[in-house]
Amino acid sequence: MNSLELLAHPVRLRIVHAMSAGEAHTTAQLCARLPDVSKATVYRHVDILASAGILEVAGEQRVRGAVERSYRLRRESAVIDPETAASATPEDHRAIFAAAMATLLAEFNTYLDSGSADPATDLVGYRQHALWLSPAEVAELIEDLRAALLPRLRNSPEPGRAQYLLSPVLFPTAGRPAPDQPADIERNP
Repeated sequence: MNSLELLAHPVRLRIVHAMSAGEAHTTAQLCARLPDVSKATVYRHVDILASAGILEVAGEQRVRGAVERSYRLRRESAVIDPETAASATPEDHRAIFAAAMATLLAEFNTYLDSGSADPATDLVGYRQHALWLSPAEVAELIEDLRAALLPRLRNSPEPGRAQYLLSPVLFPTAGRPAPDQPADIERNP
């Protein structure tokens, strides 16, 4: 299974999100984080991720005669490799986008169903903005976002911090140039 097939799956992507703080979790703890997913499904997908090297065994202990493993995310392995991404077909992109949106919807529903959801206090946002940008401006926007996000991606869990899911999506809405530009403008790769 290539990295695209491995990570473009809503349950596996949710497991990666749950493990992203760098802490070790048992499969039972992951089941508690994904209450809308059956235990058998969580166990199966943890096994797939561990077999692929995305999760590593962080520890083992005997619990009622069985061995309970705790896992840790190998962040460097939890990415779609550039070669696979570059060769993705339109159908692959549809599958990736569908998995990302299904994951986002499931995570949002879990948040709302938690009993402690307070979207106003938690500053929940789901805004969409239509922007007119040149290829250079798109690249600049991506760099600006990267500069704002990268330092925060290194944050670890600690008192006073809650985990947030930020899912930027960027694509041209119509796939055509602005009215005053020729159709064959050069595009940045």
